[in-house]
Amino acid sequence: MDPLEIVTDRCIRRGLGFAGLAIGLVMLALSFDLPLALRCGADLVSLTAVAMLFGAWRAPRRDMRHTEIWATLSDWQPEMVRGRPKQVVQEEMRRALRRRLLWHAEQFGLVALSLYAVLGVTWMAKAL
Repeated sequence: MDPLEIVTDRCIRRGLGFAGLAIGLVMLALSFDLPLALRCGADLVSLTAVAMLFGAWRAPRRDMRHTEIWATLSDWQPEMVRGRPKQVVQEEMRRALRRRLLWHAEQFGLVALSLYAVLGVTWMAKAL
């Protein structure tokens, strides 16, 4: 994995960590009703995946100089940003951001599917 993808993953995962914390706390607050907690968790995870898909759709037109990825890469690997044409660096960052956002959205989609599956099992168990 090249340094650009490492930095991109780090920035994405920092944001997803906070989103996961918020989703977990909402589910914990609703833990008195397990189906409700699972449904809210699955809905919020799905919403997060959709937000990542929107970010991936928007990535090719985004100015990367005002992002956390640019600032982190400038500090961590300055030779990747300085001394190269800005347009080339931005295009590489856009492609990496889009690719990694799509990968993370797919993983969050799988988490949402598993939460919906567990929800279905709890509903069937409740019906019996």
